Amino acid sequence: MILAPYERMIARRYLLPGKGEGFIFLVASISLVAVMLGVAALVIVMSVMNGFRQELFDKITGLNGHAIIQSYSGQLPDWRDVVAQARATPGVTSAVPLIEQPLAATYNGRAAAVLVRGQRVEDIRRTVGNSIVSGTLAGVTPGGGRVAIGSRLAESLGAQVGSEISLFNPQGQSTPFGTVPRIVSYPVGAIFEIGVYDFDKAYVVMPMEDAQTLLLTGDSVGMIEVQTVDADRVGEILAPLARAVSGRAVVADWRTLNAQLFEALAVERVAMFVVLSIIILVAVFNILSSLIMLVRAKTRDIAILRTMGATRSGLVRIFVTVGTTIGALGIVAGLVLGFIFLFYRQAVVNFVQLVTGQNLWDPSIRYLTELPSKTDPVEVAAIVLMALVFSFLATLYPAYKAASTDPVQVLRYE
Repeated sequence: MILAPYERMIARRYLLPGKGEGFIFLVASISLVAVMLGVAALVIVMSVMNGFRQELFDKITGLNGHAIIQSYSGQLPDWRDVVAQARATPGVTSAVPLIEQPLAATYNGRAAAVLVRGQRVEDIRRTVGNSIVSGTLAGVTPGGGRVAIGSRLAESLGAQVGSEISLFNPQGQSTPFGTVPRIVSYPVGAIFEIGVYDFDKAYVVMPMEDAQTLLLTGDSVGMIEVQTVDADRVGEILAPLARAVSGRAVVADWRTLNAQLFEALAVERVAMFVVLSIIILVAVFNILSSLIMLVRAKTRDIAILRTMGATRSGLVRIFVTVGTTIGALGIVAGLVLGFIFLFYRQAVVNFVQLVTGQNLWDPSIRYLTELPSKTDPVEVAAIVLMALVFSFLATLYPAYKAASTDPVQVLRYE
């Protein structure tokens, strides 16, 4: 919108408080603050929701892959052939054999349900090597007898590096008196923290050979973890492999394995966007009311401008500029406030927890140990555009009322 010099001067004058216009300025300031808070809330919430989904996706697929191949019986004796088929499938970047079995673990009288995970040594280092918080993976080798456990599981059992935990396998040796459960003790060689509560409280990671010995499975594995070049196209990429292993095994991707969780996140994300957009809508109604009061207060000035040659379109541009400027300033302030909050988000959460004494981010409920964030530039642009459009629409009615002012009626008795 191109303004004439006198239009810019008048618009700038109307943005600043004049004599007896303190209340109008207060309402305009409240409008600016409301837009700022609305934009900041949208940016913060959408970034946190995106970050939560991305962190959860990265950690889940980083540990479990984009898909798994699992036999109907729970064991794959011909897993080497299946691994070779998977690696030969276009779009597959890796195929990793592993064993997962729910068991029970005990230490010093404490017991916990665990998920024993057997992997090759190089795969153990890849999945949990960067998450070690205590100990080392040097002793977690085939025949070494050591295992790595999650940090939450260590807290639950009271175990530390060097502690010997006992794993209880109900499918033990058969004897004339029945099946004798198998109980094997393993020293803890390392404690890791992946960042997903459900994983950190349950996983016991050991070399695949040791897991086969513990579970008495021979040379078979439980499943094959598959990574692809594009997680969003995993179904399309693995369709030929699913047909090849049909009858022997089933292929389940990350969407199937975590469908309820990610669908709930998607619904919550849309709902939060709609609800928080109402804050911006309320803010632009404040802009509308402040402009209406400004037009009423400036009726005599508008009439004089009309008699001096100001056009109706010029008056429209003046009041549209005033209202849109208030909205734009609120948007800029909201973006600054939102990005500052996101930068210090965990410090803010910790401070509020310290002041209130409440645990606002319980990992057992939130899945992740820290508040995540991922800002999407496209979403930020959409928020800015939406706020600008709302601000512009709020100026049209007051601008039309100002342009339709009849100077003859206003100045008749002056």
